[in-house]
Amino acid sequence: MGRIVFFEDKNFQGRRYECDSDCSDFHTYLSCCNSIRVESGAWVVYERPNYTGNRYLLTRGDYPEYLGWMGLNDCLSSCKLIRFTSGMQYKVQLYDKPDFTGQAIESIEDCPSVLERFRLREVNSCKVLDGYWIFYEHPNYRGHQYFLEKGNYRKPVEWGAVCPTVQSFRRFTE
Repeated sequence: MGRIVFFEDKNFQGRRYECDSDCSDFHTYLSCCNSIRVESGAWVVYERPNYTGNRYLLTRGDYPEYLGWMGLNDCLSSCKLIRFTSGMQYKVQLYDKPDFTGQAIESIEDCPSVLERFRLREVNSCKVLDGYWIFYEHPNYRGHQYFLEKGNYRKPVEWGAVCPTVQSFRRFTE
């Protein structure tokens, strides 16, 4: 189970909205979101309704202002609880060209440097076969991050990126 609380104002002030499951649109309850308290679970929060727009991965803790979760602004409209299962497996396939073409690599473990390990300069498509993964814009798990769940991503925009820059990635575990 999970529980997340969204607040209109910084430092957990103002109107609030509480969730304990996925919510495709809570924007009608709050005009903006400037602070969040994750009481339990791990969550992906999205700028727009229906799980679209920029997304942010949040784990248990307090986020007194939107810069704390690396937010670009105070707009949030939907959220999903990440559901882990016991014995969860992890497997991802990365491609240097869109639509699952070009050089392909497969991994079941974290990678601090895609360039050093695989000699891959860009990731233009991928298939998440098992588990949850986080892609990072820079080596050593730094920079803008993208959360990916099981599914096919034909081009970077489908995982929320504007360009194919993925220089490290890791499994997201409990």
